[in-house]
Amino acid sequence: MNQRITRRQLLQLASFAGLGALAAACGSSAPAEPRPQTTPQAPTESVEQPLTPAERPRAPVNLKEVPRNRTLIVNYGGAGGQFTNQGITNPWGLGFNHQEGNSLLWEPLFYYSVFADKEIPWLAESGTYNADYTELTIKMRPGAEWSDGVPVTSADVKYTLDTLITNDALNYHAQVAELVKEVQAPDERTVIIKFNKPSPRFKFEILSLKFDTGIPVLPKHVMEQMYDVVAMPGDDDMVHSGMFNTVQTSQQKVFDLREDWWGFKTGFQKKPDVERVLVIPISDMTTAAQRVVNNEVDATVDMRPSLIRSVVEQNPKVTTHTGRQEPFGYVDWWPNSFWVNTQLEPYSNPDVRWAINLAIDRDTLNRFAFNGVELTTPYPFPEYPALKPYLERVRGRAEALGVTRFSLEESAARMQRAGFTKDGEGFWVKDGKRVNATIHGFEVIHADIAPILEQMLRKAGFEAAINFGTDAFQNMVDGRPGLYLYGHGGSLIDPYATLELYHTRSSKPTQAGVGGSNRFSRYSNPKFDQIVDEMSVVPPGDPKLNALFEQAMDIYWTEMIDIPLIQWLHRIPYNTTYWTNWPTQENRYLNGAFWHHTFPLLVLNLKAAG
Repeated sequence: MNQRITRRQLLQLASFAGLGALAAACGSSAPAEPRPQTTPQAPTESVEQPLTPAERPRAPVNLKEVPRNRTLIVNYGGAGGQFTNQGITNPWGLGFNHQEGNSLLWEPLFYYSVFADKEIPWLAESGTYNADYTELTIKMRPGAEWSDGVPVTSADVKYTLDTLITNDALNYHAQVAELVKEVQAPDERTVIIKFNKPSPRFKFEILSLKFDTGIPVLPKHVMEQMYDVVAMPGDDDMVHSGMFNTVQTSQQKVFDLREDWWGFKTGFQKKPDVERVLVIPISDMTTAAQRVVNNEVDATVDMRPSLIRSVVEQNPKVTTHTGRQEPFGYVDWWPNSFWVNTQLEPYSNPDVRWAINLAIDRDTLNRFAFNGVELTTPYPFPEYPALKPYLERVRGRAEALGVTRFSLEESAARMQRAGFTKDGEGFWVKDGKRVNATIHGFEVIHADIAPILEQMLRKAGFEAAINFGTDAFQNMVDGRPGLYLYGHGGSLIDPYATLELYHTRSSKPTQAGVGGSNRFSRYSNPKFDQIVDEMSVVPPGDPKLNALFEQAMDIYWTEMIDIPLIQWLHRIPYNTTYWTNWPTQENRYLNGAFWHHTFPLLVLNLKAAG
C-alpha cells in the first residue's frame, strides 16, 4: 500500500490535527529505510494524489512576543538553509525527525542520562522486572495529560506497543514483535508487559529515550482514529504530551512553552527560564559558526577541531563541554569505523579487511586530525563508564592481535595472501579489478579525517577516493562497493547492543536495504550469533556477560568485521550571552547534544544569564 495521504483524508484529519507544512525529512542522522505498510488497511475509496506542500492549507501564524533572554535559539538541520519536513510532528509519520526540535513535543516512560548514569522516570513512576525478566510491570505517573486535556494512561502505552507489534512500517516493529508476547493494562496506572523470552534490556533500549533511541508514548484516542498512522503528518496541532507547542515553517520551527503542561500543574517539574525554543536550519558550517560568534544563536551542531577553536577564540562568551580548553567536547555514543559489505568481494575476505586496517596510521590521525588528542580506538564501543570494565577485559587481546598496529608490510602480505598483486600504478588488483576503496561519508562531519584516511589508503595501494555526495548514505544502505565511514549508535551500559548489530538477522543481500543505519556489515556467522543470543537474556552487569563478551570480541577482531577508527567527539559551542548552566565536564547532568531525545532535560536545566 502506498504510504500517502489523499486530499479527502487530509480534510478529515483537519478537525483535530491542524494544518501545517508537509515535506520529507532531512536531518543529520540518517533516516530509517521506509518499508511498505501492511496494516491497517486503507478504506475502499478512489485513490487520489497526495497533496504537495504548496497545496496544503496554511493557518495564519500569529506568534506572541518573547524576549531574546527567554528565547533559546539553536541552529540545526534542514537542507540548503531550509526545512523540508515542517509540520511532520507525528513520531510514526513518514519523514518525522525528532532532532529538529520535535523531541520537545513527545515524552517517554523513562529518560536516561549517560553522563549522570541515571534513569529518569517520566510518564512512568517505576518499572520493575520479575525474577527471570520475562515480565515488566510499569506504574504510570498520576496527573499526566495530553495537550487536549485527556489523561495519559496505561491504555496509551498498551496501544503504542500493540501497534508496534502489528504494524511492520514502524521503527522498532521488529524488536517489539520479537520480544513482546502480550501487553496488559489492568487499570489506568498499571502496564504489564509479558515477553516471549527473558528481555532484561527492553525497558532501557525500547522504553527509555536517550541519544537517538527509544520510543515515546502516543495518544491512543487520536491515533486509533487514523486508518494509516504512517501517512498522517501530524501538523502543528498534533495532540502531544510534551511541555511545548509548535508552529513550523520552512524557515524556522518555533516551540513555545505550554503554561498548562501537566508537569507544571502537578509539581513534577518547575517552569524553566526558557519560554521559547527557536530552531533555524543550517545553510553551511561557516555561517553556523559565525552566528555563534555574533551571539545570534546559542548552540549549533558539533564542529570540527579547527572551526570550534576559532569560534572559542573569537568570542569569550562561548564555552564547550571542556570549557575553553581542548578538546572542546565529549565522547559521543557514535564511535566511527570503516564499515564494509562483508557479502561483497573483495571485502568478504577477512584478509582484505585486515589489510585495510593495517594501512591506517592512527598516531598520525591523532596528531593531524585531532591536534594530538587520542581519539583512535580498537573498539566499536564508546568508552563510557559502564562499558570500560568490559573493554579493559579485552584490551590485552586487542594488543596481541595488533588491532591498532600500522604496518604497510603486513598489509601487503595480507593482500598477497588474498591473491592480489600491484599494477603499474601501485594499486592492488585481482582478476583485472582494483579494490574500490571509495570513502562514503558526510562532509559536515568527516571533512577533517576523510582526506587523511584517503591518502593513507592510497599509499598502501588501495584506490581510495571520497564521496560526500547525497548518495553516500544510500550506498551504505544498499551495500555498494567502498568503505562506509559511519558510527555505531549501539551500546551504552553493556556490550550487547553493539554486538547485536552484526547478528545474521541484519544480514541481507547486496542492494537490499538494511533498514536504517548501523547495520551495514551484513555479517553472518552462526558461532557469533550463538554468543550474541546467549548475551541477550543475561542482564547488564551480570558476570556471565564477561566470558561471552570476550568470545564475541575475539571473533570481531579476528574477522575484522568492521575496521574501528575513532571515538566520536561532540564539540558543541555553547554561547553563554543569554543562557548558562550548559552541561559540561564539571556539570555532568546530561550530554549536550540538543538534537537528541533528551533535549527537554537540557531546556529544564538552562538558566537565563544575568
